Amino acid sequence: MKVIIPAAGIGSRLRPHTHTIPKSLLHVAGKPILAHILDTVATLEPKEIRIVTGFLGEKVREYVSSNYDLNTTFVEQRELLGLGYAVHMALSEADSGPALIILGDTIVDTDLSAFLAEGDNVLGLMKVDDPSRFGIAEIGDGKISALEEKPVEPKSNLALIGLYYVSDCRRLYESLGKLVTSDRRTRGEIQLTDALQNMIEAGVKFAPYTVDGWFDCGKRETLISTNRHLLEKLAPPIKIEGSVVIPPSYVAPSAQIEASVIGPYVSISDKARIKNSVIRNSIIGFEAEVRNVILTDSLVGHRATVFGDFKELNVGDSSEIGSL
Repeated sequence: MKVIIPAAGIGSRLRPHTHTIPKSLLHVAGKPILAHILDTVATLEPKEIRIVTGFLGEKVREYVSSNYDLNTTFVEQRELLGLGYAVHMALSEADSGPALIILGDTIVDTDLSAFLAEGDNVLGLMKVDDPSRFGIAEIGDGKISALEEKPVEPKSNLALIGLYYVSDCRRLYESLGKLVTSDRRTRGEIQLTDALQNMIEAGVKFAPYTVDGWFDCGKRETLISTNRHLLEKLAPPIKIEGSVVIPPSYVAPSAQIEASVIGPYVSISDKARIKNSVIRNSIIGFEAEVRNVILTDSLVGHRATVFGDFKELNVGDSSEIGSL
Protein backbone atom coordinates (compact mmCIF):
# COMPACT_ATOMS: atom_id res chain seq x y z
CA MET A 1 0.00 0.00 0.00
CA LYS A 2 1.13 3.52 -0.81
CA VAL A 3 0.50 6.43 1.54
CA ILE A 4 0.11 9.92 0.08
CA ILE A 5 0.46 12.94 2.37
CA PRO A 6 -0.30 16.30 0.71
CA ALA A 7 1.63 18.91 2.70
CA ALA A 8 2.22 21.76 0.26
CA GLY A 9 -0.09 24.41 1.74
CA ILE A 10 1.47 27.73 2.72
CA GLY A 11 -0.60 28.08 5.91
CA SER A 12 -1.43 31.77 5.53
CA ARG A 13 -3.82 31.70 8.53
CA LEU A 14 -0.94 30.61 10.77
CA ARG A 15 1.39 33.47 9.99
CA PRO A 16 3.83 34.65 11.29
CA HIS A 17 4.85 31.06 12.13
CA THR A 18 4.50 29.80 8.56
CA HIS A 19 6.78 32.52 7.22
CA THR A 20 9.71 30.42 8.42
CA ILE A 21 8.39 26.86 8.82
CA PRO A 22 5.93 24.78 6.78
CA LYS A 23 2.56 24.24 8.40
CA SER A 24 3.06 20.47 8.68
CA LEU A 25 6.11 21.02 10.92
CA LEU A 26 4.37 23.23 13.49
CA HIS A 27 4.49 21.62 16.92
CA VAL A 28 1.55 20.20 18.86
CA ALA A 29 1.94 18.04 21.99
CA GLY A 30 5.70 17.98 21.73
CA LYS A 31 6.31 17.22 18.06
CA PRO A 32 5.38 18.38 14.55
CA ILE A 33 1.94 17.72 13.09
CA LEU A 34 3.59 15.60 10.41
CA ALA A 35 5.32 13.47 13.05
CA HIS A 36 1.97 12.57 14.63
CA ILE A 37 0.79 11.45 11.17
CA LEU A 38 3.95 9.52 10.28
CA ASP A 39 4.11 7.76 13.65
CA THR A 40 0.58 6.45 13.09
CA VAL A 41 1.09 5.60 9.41
CA ALA A 42 4.35 3.74 10.11
CA THR A 43 2.45 1.13 12.14
CA LEU A 44 0.68 0.10 8.90
CA GLU A 45 4.06 -0.80 7.35
CA PRO A 46 3.29 0.87 3.99
CA LYS A 47 5.33 -0.03 0.93
CA GLU A 48 6.00 3.65 0.21
CA ILE A 49 5.12 7.07 1.56
CA ARG A 50 4.84 10.00 -0.85
CA ILE A 51 4.83 13.47 0.65
CA VAL A 52 3.75 16.39 -1.53
CA THR A 53 5.72 19.50 -0.54
CA GLY A 54 5.60 23.13 -1.53
CA PHE A 55 6.75 26.26 0.28
CA LEU A 56 9.80 25.46 2.46
CA GLY A 57 9.59 21.87 1.26
CA GLU A 58 13.30 21.35 1.89
CA LYS A 59 12.60 21.60 5.63
CA VAL A 60 10.03 18.80 5.36
CA ARG A 61 12.51 16.62 3.48
CA GLU A 62 15.25 17.33 6.02
CA TYR A 63 13.00 16.58 9.00
CA VAL A 64 11.63 13.30 7.64
CA SER A 65 15.02 12.08 6.38
CA SER A 66 16.67 12.87 9.73
CA ASN A 67 14.00 11.31 11.94
CA TYR A 68 12.45 8.39 10.04
CA ASP A 69 13.73 5.26 8.36
CA LEU A 70 10.85 4.98 5.92
CA ASN A 71 10.70 4.50 2.15
CA THR A 72 9.73 8.08 1.43
CA THR A 73 9.45 9.96 -1.86
CA PHE A 74 9.03 13.74 -1.99
CA VAL A 75 6.99 15.36 -4.76
CA GLU A 76 7.30 19.11 -5.23
CA GLN A 77 4.08 20.96 -6.01
CA ARG A 78 5.02 24.28 -7.59
CA GLU A 79 1.46 25.39 -8.42
CA LEU A 80 -1.09 25.37 -5.62
CA LEU A 81 -4.06 24.30 -7.73
CA GLY A 82 -5.93 22.29 -5.14
CA LEU A 83 -5.90 18.96 -3.34
CA GLY A 84 -6.90 17.06 -6.48
CA TYR A 85 -3.92 18.48 -8.34
CA ALA A 86 -1.58 17.55 -5.46
CA VAL A 87 -2.78 13.94 -5.37
CA HIS A 88 -2.56 13.68 -9.16
CA MET A 89 1.07 14.82 -8.97
CA ALA A 90 1.81 12.20 -6.32
CA LEU A 91 0.43 9.40 -8.52
CA SER A 92 1.53 8.19 -11.96
CA GLU A 93 0.23 6.09 -14.83
CA ALA A 94 2.32 3.17 -13.62
CA ASP A 95 0.72 3.11 -10.17
CA SER A 96 -1.61 0.29 -9.24
CA GLY A 97 -2.95 -1.20 -6.04
CA PRO A 98 -4.26 0.56 -2.94
CA ALA A 99 -3.43 4.01 -1.62
CA LEU A 100 -4.18 5.76 1.65
CA ILE A 101 -4.41 9.56 1.42
CA ILE A 102 -4.15 11.61 4.61
CA LEU A 103 -3.76 15.38 4.73
CA GLY A 104 -0.51 16.72 6.18
CA ASP A 105 -2.12 19.41 8.35
CA THR A 106 -4.87 17.34 9.92
CA ILE A 107 -4.79 14.93 12.85
CA VAL A 108 -7.47 12.25 12.83
CA ASP A 109 -8.37 10.38 16.00
CA THR A 110 -9.21 6.90 14.71
CA ASP A 111 -7.90 3.36 14.32
CA LEU A 112 -6.42 3.35 10.81
CA SER A 113 -6.40 -0.45 10.66
CA ALA A 114 -10.14 -0.48 11.30
CA PHE A 115 -10.61 2.28 8.74
CA LEU A 116 -8.77 0.29 6.05
CA ALA A 117 -10.75 -2.85 6.90
CA GLU A 118 -14.09 -1.10 6.25
CA GLY A 119 -14.04 -1.82 2.50
CA ASP A 120 -12.21 -1.63 -0.82
CA ASN A 121 -12.75 2.13 -0.93
CA VAL A 122 -13.37 4.15 2.24
CA LEU A 123 -13.86 7.85 3.02
CA GLY A 124 -13.42 9.32 6.51
CA LEU A 125 -16.36 11.45 7.65
CA MET A 126 -17.47 13.47 10.64
CA LYS A 127 -20.62 15.44 11.46
CA VAL A 128 -20.06 19.22 11.42
CA ASP A 129 -22.10 22.27 12.37
CA ASP A 130 -21.38 24.23 9.16
CA PRO A 131 -21.23 21.76 6.26
CA SER A 132 -21.00 24.52 3.64
CA ARG A 133 -17.30 24.91 4.57
CA PHE A 134 -16.37 21.34 3.60
CA GLY A 135 -16.68 18.58 1.07
CA ILE A 136 -19.93 16.83 1.99
CA ALA A 137 -21.02 13.20 1.62
CA GLU A 138 -24.52 11.82 1.20
CA ILE A 139 -25.19 8.22 2.24
CA GLY A 140 -27.68 5.73 0.86
CA ASP A 141 -28.01 1.99 1.49
CA GLY A 142 -24.87 2.02 3.61
CA LYS A 143 -22.71 3.48 0.83
CA ILE A 144 -21.73 6.99 -0.17
CA SER A 145 -24.17 8.04 -2.87
CA ALA A 146 -22.85 11.52 -3.67
CA LEU A 147 -20.12 14.03 -2.85
CA GLU A 148 -20.07 17.79 -3.24
CA GLU A 149 -17.36 20.33 -2.44
CA LYS A 150 -18.48 23.24 -0.23
CA PRO A 151 -22.14 23.18 -1.31
CA VAL A 152 -24.22 26.34 -1.01
CA GLU A 153 -27.20 24.25 0.16
CA PRO A 154 -25.74 21.14 1.84
CA LYS A 155 -27.82 17.97 1.72
CA SER A 156 -25.86 16.42 4.56
CA ASN A 157 -23.77 17.42 7.58
CA LEU A 158 -21.18 14.67 7.03
CA ALA A 159 -17.87 16.33 6.11
CA LEU A 160 -14.92 14.74 4.35
CA ILE A 161 -12.10 15.03 6.87
CA GLY A 162 -9.02 14.43 4.72
CA LEU A 163 -8.77 10.65 5.08
CA TYR A 164 -9.28 8.54 1.94
CA TYR A 165 -8.59 4.93 0.93
CA VAL A 166 -8.83 3.66 -2.64
CA SER A 167 -8.09 0.11 -3.74
CA ASP A 168 -7.20 1.08 -7.33
CA CYS A 169 -5.10 4.23 -7.38
CA ARG A 170 -4.71 3.98 -11.16
CA ARG A 171 -8.44 4.60 -11.53
CA LEU A 172 -8.18 7.57 -9.19
CA TYR A 173 -5.22 8.89 -11.20
CA GLU A 174 -7.24 8.65 -14.41
CA SER A 175 -10.24 10.40 -12.83
CA LEU A 176 -8.03 13.21 -11.56
CA GLY A 177 -6.27 13.38 -14.93
CA LYS A 178 -9.51 14.23 -16.68
CA LEU A 179 -10.00 17.19 -14.35
CA VAL A 180 -6.42 18.36 -14.82
CA THR A 181 -6.52 18.03 -18.62
CA SER A 182 -9.83 19.88 -18.92
CA ASP A 183 -8.83 22.35 -16.17
CA ARG A 184 -12.15 21.72 -14.46
CA ARG A 185 -12.15 23.57 -11.18
CA THR A 186 -14.53 24.06 -8.28
CA ARG A 187 -14.05 27.29 -6.34
CA GLY A 188 -10.89 27.92 -8.30
CA GLU A 189 -9.18 24.60 -7.54
CA ILE A 190 -8.96 21.08 -8.91
CA GLN A 191 -10.82 19.13 -6.25
CA LEU A 192 -10.24 15.57 -5.10
CA THR A 193 -13.94 15.55 -4.18
CA ASP A 194 -14.92 16.02 -7.84
CA ALA A 195 -12.70 13.12 -8.97
CA LEU A 196 -14.21 10.84 -6.33
CA GLN A 197 -17.73 11.89 -7.34
CA ASN A 198 -16.93 10.98 -10.96
CA MET A 199 -15.80 7.55 -9.75
CA ILE A 200 -19.07 7.10 -7.83
CA GLU A 201 -21.04 8.01 -10.96
CA ALA A 202 -19.00 5.40 -12.85
CA GLY A 203 -20.07 2.71 -10.39
CA VAL A 204 -17.23 2.65 -7.83
CA LYS A 205 -18.54 1.94 -4.32
CA PHE A 206 -17.23 3.93 -1.36
CA ALA A 207 -17.91 2.98 2.25
CA PRO A 208 -18.43 5.73 4.85
CA TYR A 209 -16.37 5.66 8.04
CA THR A 210 -17.16 8.08 10.86
CA VAL A 211 -14.06 9.01 12.87
CA ASP A 212 -13.89 9.68 16.62
CA GLY A 213 -12.16 13.02 16.28
CA TRP A 214 -10.86 15.32 13.59
CA PHE A 215 -8.51 18.16 14.36
CA ASP A 216 -7.75 20.75 11.70
CA CYS A 217 -4.51 22.60 12.50
CA GLY A 218 -5.19 25.44 10.07
CA LYS A 219 -5.21 28.44 12.43
CA ARG A 220 -3.96 29.44 15.89
CA GLU A 221 -7.14 28.59 17.76
CA THR A 222 -7.48 25.12 16.21
CA LEU A 223 -3.76 24.40 16.67
CA ILE A 224 -4.09 25.12 20.39
CA SER A 225 -7.30 23.08 20.55
CA THR A 226 -5.54 20.13 18.89
CA ASN A 227 -2.70 20.48 21.37
CA ARG A 228 -5.21 20.21 24.23
CA HIS A 229 -6.77 17.06 22.81
CA LEU A 230 -3.47 15.30 22.18
CA LEU A 231 -2.12 16.17 25.60
CA GLU A 232 -5.19 14.61 27.22
CA LYS A 233 -4.41 11.38 25.38
CA LEU A 234 -0.62 11.34 25.38
CA ALA A 235 0.95 13.41 28.16
CA PRO A 236 2.13 11.55 31.30
CA PRO A 237 2.34 13.37 34.67
CA ILE A 238 5.54 15.42 35.05
CA LYS A 239 7.40 16.65 38.14
CA ILE A 240 10.01 19.41 37.96
CA GLU A 241 11.81 20.49 41.12
CA GLY A 242 11.11 24.09 42.04
CA SER A 243 8.19 24.42 39.64
CA VAL A 244 4.62 23.16 39.30
CA VAL A 245 3.43 21.27 36.22
CA ILE A 246 -0.35 20.91 36.03
CA PRO A 247 -1.46 18.00 33.84
CA PRO A 248 -1.98 17.39 31.08
CA SER A 249 1.17 19.10 29.84
CA TYR A 250 4.27 18.13 27.89
CA VAL A 251 7.76 19.37 28.75
CA ALA A 252 10.65 18.17 26.59
CA PRO A 253 13.46 16.54 28.60
CA SER A 254 15.95 19.14 27.35
CA ALA A 255 13.78 22.12 28.35
CA GLN A 256 14.78 24.17 31.40
CA ILE A 257 12.00 25.21 33.78
CA GLU A 258 12.72 27.47 36.74
CA ALA A 259 10.30 28.82 39.37
CA SER A 260 7.30 28.56 37.06
CA VAL A 261 3.79 27.16 36.86
CA ILE A 262 3.17 25.18 33.66
CA GLY A 263 -0.25 23.97 32.62
CA PRO A 264 -2.73 22.75 32.12
CA TYR A 265 -2.57 22.12 28.35
CA VAL A 266 0.95 23.40 27.72
CA SER A 267 3.48 21.95 25.29
CA ILE A 268 7.11 23.03 25.71
CA SER A 269 9.58 21.95 23.03
CA ASP A 270 13.25 20.97 23.17
CA LYS A 271 15.78 23.35 24.74
CA ALA A 272 13.16 25.95 25.64
CA ARG A 273 13.89 28.00 28.78
CA ILE A 274 11.07 29.12 31.08
CA LYS A 275 11.74 31.26 34.16
CA ASN A 276 9.46 32.98 36.70
CA SER A 277 6.41 32.50 34.48
CA VAL A 278 2.88 31.11 34.50
CA ILE A 279 1.82 29.46 31.23
CA ARG A 280 -1.55 27.91 30.41
CA ASN A 281 -3.09 26.45 27.25
CA SER A 282 -0.12 27.38 25.06
CA ILE A 283 2.60 26.01 22.79
CA ILE A 284 6.22 27.05 23.28
CA GLY A 285 8.69 26.36 20.44
CA PHE A 286 12.17 24.87 20.67
CA GLU A 287 14.97 27.07 22.03
CA ALA A 288 12.37 29.70 22.94
CA GLU A 289 12.94 31.77 26.06
CA VAL A 290 10.06 32.92 28.26
CA ARG A 291 10.64 34.81 31.49
CA ASN A 292 8.60 36.92 33.92
CA VAL A 293 5.41 36.37 31.92
CA ILE A 294 1.84 35.21 32.53
CA LEU A 295 0.65 33.62 29.28
CA THR A 296 -2.52 31.89 28.15
CA ASP A 297 -3.87 30.78 24.74
CA SER A 298 -0.53 31.64 23.12
CA LEU A 299 1.89 30.44 20.46
CA VAL A 300 5.57 31.27 20.95
CA GLY A 301 7.74 30.36 17.95
CA HIS A 302 11.06 28.57 17.80
CA ARG A 303 14.00 30.58 19.21
CA ALA A 304 11.68 33.46 20.14
CA THR A 305 12.24 35.48 23.31
CA VAL A 306 9.35 36.77 25.41
CA PHE A 307 9.65 38.70 28.66
CA GLY A 308 7.53 41.14 30.63
CA ASP A 309 3.83 41.58 31.32
CA PHE A 310 1.73 39.83 28.66
CA LYS A 311 -1.46 37.76 28.70
CA GLU A 312 -1.89 36.38 25.17
CA LEU A 313 0.64 36.27 22.35
CA ASN A 314 1.21 34.96 18.86
CA VAL A 315 4.99 35.32 18.32
CA GLY A 316 6.83 33.99 15.29
CA ASP A 317 10.22 32.30 15.11
CA SER A 318 13.42 34.13 16.09
CA SER A 319 11.47 37.14 17.35
CA GLU A 320 11.86 39.14 20.55
CA ILE A 321 9.08 40.88 22.40
CA GLY A 322 9.33 42.38 25.85
CA SER A 323 7.92 44.83 28.32
CA LEU A 324 10.27 46.54 30.77
